[in-house]
Amino acid sequence: MSFDAIFNQPEIIADLNNLEFEVTTYPATATRTGSAWVVSVHDLPDGRTVQTEGSTYREAEDKIQELVPEHLGVDRTGLTVSVEPADLEAKAALRALTGARIARAEAEQAERDAAREAARLFLKQGWPAEDIGTVLRLPVSRVSDLVTSL
Repeated sequence: MSFDAIFNQPEIIADLNNLEFEVTTYPATATRTGSAWVVSVHDLPDGRTVQTEGSTYREAEDKIQELVPEHLGVDRTGLTVSVEPADLEAKAALRALTGARIARAEAEQAERDAAREAARLFLKQGWPAEDIGTVLRLPVSRVSDLVTSL
């Protein structure tokens, strides 16, 4: 098993809670109606609802992302529409998948961090790169990358 591939994934920013930016999010629901998807955003600031449809989920989602800022007369950069299935079972399945993906990304970051910390320790203790690679189950070239990034 190759443990090297984990380093081809992007790094996660350490503390996302300290990023400063404002985005207004409007929840939307997607319902399959016949051969189309209907996406609705309720309770906009003016009390109105914006609705669109598309032949695919992606098409309807893309359209609503354009329509809401247009309707509100605002720039799209500070606004997002979060589209979820209206069906509760489908929504729960999608949220479970999203949670699992977030957990995987966090676990991958923890593995990268632990490998760097271990490499740092072993290097400090005078271990040769080949031995560090052997114990970490990583190619020596990756160990060299880890050591130069320390």
